[in-house]
Amino acid sequence: YKPSRSESYMNDEQIEHFRGLLLQWRGELVDEVSRTVTHMKDEASNFPDPADRATQEEEFSLELRTRDRERKLIKKIDTTLENLQNDDYGYCDACGVEIGVQRLEVRPTATLCIDCKTLSEIKERQELG
Repeated sequence: YKPSRSESYMNDEQIEHFRGLLLQWRGELVDEVSRTVTHMKDEASNFPDPADRATQEEEFSLELRTRDRERKLIKKIDTTLENLQNDDYGYCDACGVEIGVQRLEVRPTATLCIDCKTLSEIKERQELG
């Protein structure tokens, strides 16, 4: 989405653009979760060989971790859609400034402006190490 210079921030057109983007992303994630459940049911075999069984369990474990991350992302998308509904979308949770259309294009669930996010990452690195 390319806003024009005279366009106001988070106008109806931008809100609809991001709503569509988020709903499409959410739909893709939900489809992937459904495919995983079907795949795991279809592939759940009782292998007599312990090595084969261990390989399958490891694959399932990796797939479940991936789906758990996606489930958390779906929750974040749902929260973002609520923010869109309540006119709270596109503004930094920490300082209140505009996050910016370009940043939201790259990361539609962003809740911090680039400055606050950078500061947050610096603090996190200092605390860890």
